[in-house]
Amino acid sequence: MVSELRFETKKIRMADLGKESCVPDLLGELTMQNQLEFHLDETDEIYEGYGRVKSAYPYRQRNTYTRELKEMEIHTAVLENRYLKAVFLPEFGGRLWELWDKYTGRNLLYTNDVLQFSNLAVRNAWFSGGVEWNIGIIGHNPFTTEPLYTAQTVNEDGEPVLRMYEYERIRKVTYQMDFWLEKDSSFLNCRMRIVNEGKEVVPMYWWSNMAVPEYENGRVVVPAVQAFTSRGTQVTKVDLPIVENIDISDYTAIKKSVDYFFDIPAGCPKYIANIDETGYGLLQISTDRLRSRKLFSWGNQDASNHWQEYLTDKAGRYLEIQAGLGKTQYGCIPMAPHTAWEWMEQYGSVQISEDVLEKEYRERTVLVTEKILETGLHEKLKEKLETSKEMSRKKAQTVYRGSGYGALTVHGESTKHLEFSMKAVNESQTENSKEEAGLEKWKHFFETGILHCPKPLEAPDEFMIDETNVDFLEAHMEENAQSWYAYYQLGLGYYRKEDYGKAEKAFEDSLKLRESAWAFHGLSCVKLMQNEKDQAGRYILQGMAFERKELSYLKEGFRILLLAEKYEELSHFYRKLDKEEQEDSRLKLGYVQALHGLKQDKKALDLLESKGGLIPEDIREGEDSLGKVWKELYKSVYKKEGKLPHKFNFQAN
Repeated sequence: MVSELRFETKKIRMADLGKESCVPDLLGELTMQNQLEFHLDETDEIYEGYGRVKSAYPYRQRNTYTRELKEMEIHTAVLENRYLKAVFLPEFGGRLWELWDKYTGRNLLYTNDVLQFSNLAVRNAWFSGGVEWNIGIIGHNPFTTEPLYTAQTVNEDGEPVLRMYEYERIRKVTYQMDFWLEKDSSFLNCRMRIVNEGKEVVPMYWWSNMAVPEYENGRVVVPAVQAFTSRGTQVTKVDLPIVENIDISDYTAIKKSVDYFFDIPAGCPKYIANIDETGYGLLQISTDRLRSRKLFSWGNQDASNHWQEYLTDKAGRYLEIQAGLGKTQYGCIPMAPHTAWEWMEQYGSVQISEDVLEKEYRERTVLVTEKILETGLHEKLKEKLETSKEMSRKKAQTVYRGSGYGALTVHGESTKHLEFSMKAVNESQTENSKEEAGLEKWKHFFETGILHCPKPLEAPDEFMIDETNVDFLEAHMEENAQSWYAYYQLGLGYYRKEDYGKAEKAFEDSLKLRESAWAFHGLSCVKLMQNEKDQAGRYILQGMAFERKELSYLKEGFRILLLAEKYEELSHFYRKLDKEEQEDSRLKLGYVQALHGLKQDKKALDLLESKGGLIPEDIREGEDSLGKVWKELYKSVYKKEGKLPHKFNFQAN
């Protein structure tokens, strides 16, 4: 059959993603930051911590999802030829969800049987499975649960091309992904393009994150004899494959959650494979710009098993193999202004012969690399990148729209072929009308300097002011002198510049004009940054009095009260909530932590263990608060150490 591109729907059980948070992400991972210490050679050239951001601002957190699963219908884009069937999810970051080898009838990827959201992304909500495209800032990207612009075109041979793209607001870059299947090829082509049309060097990050089945007796094959890794806060370079007496290519032997960033030598083809005990599995290969490969394993201990159970229903265990621009994920890499980065990736099946499979790691890797060089896959990819360049720069027919933010940006020659719009392109997306109206008002502000002024009881429509444009708002404050909203947005801009003194004054000026939960929240965050916990607690309580029914505000408020150690105030506020709010798992855990802070440990432990155990729906990867509070409460109540129950154990590293 010739290759086809179809737009379909698919039924899947999924949780309710909920609304975006009503407050800006000012605190980010304030309690999760680790200072890494690097013990590397002077020739390793790791950009240690470069480009790390403190929050996902201007994106809002996705923190009001549930874990209750219901069957729902979602859009898919399907590419198919006689060898492969590739299924994408345009509404969820363009994720490559399934990749079927039609000759064997096997899915080369790990595909979850549910969309179960958990707190693993930069905006909180994330789900496991498929291939995720992570851009801009370190971590699971801001679009992982969001729709991308989706379009269709054809290549120079008349084969259908699926295009997905967006404008990334933190780095202020545009990225574009073109996917197609050739008539007689068993590999999916992925042509990637990032464009920085700005005047500044920006930190850049890209990792293609492949969830693959964790095969019994499976192996990872990658052309590297060394890897970067970390334990605790210590980053080192280790020889492969034996690390701490474990052959890490045999991933089921890995005990604890860990990353290995493989240092592939220059001149070597860039690939990674996940194979089962017969030598069959997924091969991912790319042109040289996508230089690095990574293995992530949850490990094989109690907490590791818990995470594997928590993220799915019955799809089983997975691991991640990844491909990235930088050597590691410990920092971004600098991207020059007025620059486009392009590369090709291919995904398909591989069958390694039994005699090669039986070899030791290093000999096996050499033989697989030689085979790839013999087939010319690597060189053909370079040619494909060049021959598809014209296709990548031509316009495509829009099928689904993404966000409207790209329409507020001036696009140059490198991205003018991409259509960005503040208008919905089909009837099913008319719910975006509120966002469109807000963006039109902001467009008017950037053209005239006059900012609209909503009612203080309304949640802020957008967070468009940051360290790069706060000077524009500052220069137009005379026209906006009576606007509480203008002073509030000015405070956000100063906060992003880490000028907390000016941010405090702007928020105070906003409150003088009209009191709002939003300016009180901004002030409380400023006071936390200044380590003035009493004032932080007082301000957020004033904000919470305005927003007693808004779950995302209450979650943020409880978090700030805990950081400010205002246990009595939190406890008092919780007891006055309606029963529905009291049953929210994150709010209830905050109450347990407050009771513990007040030395009411028996009451706290009883509440933690009631109804089969209190597990917050947005428990975060690496967060040890749940296990830590259980251990402390158990020891306080029973005067002895207790074995952490499986249900409370999420500390996998």
